[in-house]
Amino acid sequence: MNCKMGSFFLFLFLSAVTLGWTNSGLAADILFQENFEDGNLAARGWYDNATPILSSVEHVANSAKSLQFHFAKGATIPDNGSTMRKKFLESDSVYISYYVKYSSNWVGSGVAYHPHEFYLLTNKDTAWVGPAFTRLTVYLEQNGGRPQIGIQDGVNVDKSNVGKDLTNVTEQRGVAGCNGDSDGYGNGDCYANGSDYWNGKMWKASSVLFSNTPGAYYKNDWHLVEAYVKLNSIVNGKGVKDGVLQYWFDGNPIMDYKNVVFRTGLNADMKFNQFIIGPYIGVGSPVDQTFWIDSLLVTTGRLADAQLPAPQNLRIISQ
Repeated sequence: MNCKMGSFFLFLFLSAVTLGWTNSGLAADILFQENFEDGNLAARGWYDNATPILSSVEHVANSAKSLQFHFAKGATIPDNGSTMRKKFLESDSVYISYYVKYSSNWVGSGVAYHPHEFYLLTNKDTAWVGPAFTRLTVYLEQNGGRPQIGIQDGVNVDKSNVGKDLTNVTEQRGVAGCNGDSDGYGNGDCYANGSDYWNGKMWKASSVLFSNTPGAYYKNDWHLVEAYVKLNSIVNGKGVKDGVLQYWFDGNPIMDYKNVVFRTGLNADMKFNQFIIGPYIGVGSPVDQTFWIDSLLVTTGRLADAQLPAPQNLRIISQ
């Protein structure tokens, strides 16, 4: 085992005994791990864009390279394209962990939406589906330095009843907007796009964590991001308000929601099966800016945790 992989499993072990918010089960199954140490991504199952730019200058400790995304001013996608896709074994829960660093002049989109960064898709859509209009897309990103997790399920929208609350009427409906508030987190966005209706619902951190100011939250330092999403249950053909959405920043819990609705009985057999790295700034990048990703890990969940306070400034120590 190389030092980098050893560091990852050491981190998972430390998480199991130090961080709060348990997930069921004694251990998590690893769906895939990507360290971006070489360009042979296609051989490891990446497709659509399997020739990214790797940086040997920016990387975390015990690493030699990271994945680099550079936006020229005005560009909507990075220099090397976007939408790196990878399929994995179907699971109703997914835990994602990665390190990220932004250039000191990073401003993202400069507006209240975008850039998109990471996406989770499901077995209810094709391997090549556009992530903006699906049976379910989960977005993991940050805007203006504030982490956020969002969903859309535009394909599920009952277009004949847009603007009506269908939550107690039918399972043939969207949960992220257009057909009512399924879980108490608001009606979501809803807007026409041609003959279809697109929707979206977002959960945001309460404060800026990728800061412009040097210090513990400085965006130009490497930070560990963790997120966990678990689909809600379907009981007697109806969606139950028990889906889970969680986010950690450098080991500290930031978001914790355990009553989210991601699906209805319309998609009772839905499971996650595709991960996308697809940086996108729809309005065009306001400046020339870059960010880097390292040490990506995707599993079915965290290891079972002891209920102890989360440590401050946790750092990995390679053995």
